[in-house]
Amino acid sequence: MRGQLARLRPSIAEAMAGRGNNFTALRLGLALAVIVSHAFSVTTGSLANEPLMRSTGFTLGEHAVNGFFAVSGFLVTMSFDRRGWRDYLFARCLRIAPALVVATLTTALLLGPALTRLPLDEYLGHPGLWRFVSATLTSFKSAIGLPGVFADNPFPYAMGTVWTLKYEILCYFGVFLFGAAGLLRRPVAAAALTSTLFLSIVATEAFHPAASKAVQTSLRLAFLFAAGGTLYLWRDKVPLNGWAVLALLMATWLAQETPFYEGLLFALEAYGVLWLALAPRLTRPGFEPRADLSYGAYLYGWPVQQALVQIFPAATALQLLAPSIALSLMVAAVSWYLVEKPALALKNRLVRMPAPVPSPQPAE
Repeated sequence: MRGQLARLRPSIAEAMAGRGNNFTALRLGLALAVIVSHAFSVTTGSLANEPLMRSTGFTLGEHAVNGFFAVSGFLVTMSFDRRGWRDYLFARCLRIAPALVVATLTTALLLGPALTRLPLDEYLGHPGLWRFVSATLTSFKSAIGLPGVFADNPFPYAMGTVWTLKYEILCYFGVFLFGAAGLLRRPVAAAALTSTLFLSIVATEAFHPAASKAVQTSLRLAFLFAAGGTLYLWRDKVPLNGWAVLALLMATWLAQETPFYEGLLFALEAYGVLWLALAPRLTRPGFEPRADLSYGAYLYGWPVQQALVQIFPAATALQLLAPSIALSLMVAAVSWYLVEKPALALKNRLVRMPAPVPSPQPAE
């Protein structure tokens, strides 16, 4: 009986040792969810009509970003645990920087000149062009436009999703500090941090519900990343099963209109995405795409959609949705094969490879 129960309810570690996982497919699904969500905001200039906004308090895109951060916390913590700090730093830089630099320059120097309403020489000499490149690459500013580009769109911004990279990199740095201090060998420390962030979200909702969006976002994304990392560190102890997902879903539903709602919602999403990625009944080796298009789709989805809105200003969100997804995936494939995959190959030459593991893991 106990053996049967163990097979039905494996730990996260046991699930990781299985035949495969869904991380690549899951991240691509999350990136496409962001594109679906933004189809409504880029055409209307409002978040009110985005999917799930009214029913959950968050847009579909925000839920997808939540999933990204939980998965990233899990995989990045695993990366430090297996590589050590030097290789970890190389791996993180090569995963994020090359594609971001190329996407920024492509948007500024190819898409911009094609769509700007300024003469080409004026566009290329405009200080706003280089301000866009600098601000995007150094401070990850999303609310910045290109000269004469998307000026009449509901949102004039050229790369509206890069703001999350600031939080992502801060979380990477947090893992580095935790690891350098030896705290990753003490899972209780990670659990304490995650619990503190959870209580901070609850306290903010209870005592300061009008807190700024920046404060709320910082707590939300930090908690999700920490939760993913904590689940990795406790992988031998934490079971992975659909009943736990259902219990968290029920608790979240019951907590609506209470200060606990958001914290429980984020906990559900953190655990839920890992269940989707690792649950033995859901994973099949053949399900995983060979190319990881998620990062490219995430970076290029917004400028692609903005370009379509400028070219077809009367089109609705639903009319632009299919072409925006198709074009974003095409550009993401180019990014993967010409930029990201070669960068990952360079990473493999520069860093020491982690010790072999029973289950194949995504490049992260």
